[in-house]
Amino acid sequence: MFGKDEAPETILRNKFWKELEDSPFVMLGLKGVDDDQTRPMTAQVDVPEGDDSDSGGQIYFFGSKSDGVGQAIGSNSCRAVATFVAKGHGLFAHIHGNLVQSNDRGVIERLWNPFVASWYKDGKDDPDLQLLRFDTERADIWEAAPGATLKAVALKTLFNVDPGKEHGREHKANVQL
Repeated sequence: MFGKDEAPETILRNKFWKELEDSPFVMLGLKGVDDDQTRPMTAQVDVPEGDDSDSGGQIYFFGSKSDGVGQAIGSNSCRAVATFVAKGHGLFAHIHGNLVQSNDRGVIERLWNPFVASWYKDGKDDPDLQLLRFDTERADIWEAAPGATLKAVALKTLFNVDPGKEHGREHKANVQL
């Protein structure tokens, strides 16, 4: 499945960043807050200028100071988790890290777009606007391989092989982000 030159971790990490760029929606939550409730948020990936690699970038969220995750975090840093499902359901990720209030005006300027603007009546100067930086540490990433169930049945039936272990070696990785 994977090329001989790249480890599954590298390939899955690169696929994650590509899929997140294509569909930037995650379920974001703070550990130990609101029973670990998550809510839908749009990830804004800030890729360093001139970086054309697949190594990703810094993840930000525009939030509200008066509601949800933004209200719960205040001016603190909190342990956070995010769950991601790729648009075609071919990749899944559970991301761990810290969520920190940022409000870096340069980042706000770079990431601001009409979709974000639609949520804030006073635009970039809305008093309720809060920029949150997700300092990611690691992610558990799973790839849903086409025909995996059929392959699992064949492996178990014909060769008495544990299909879960075989599949896991090729299509799951714990990666540093």
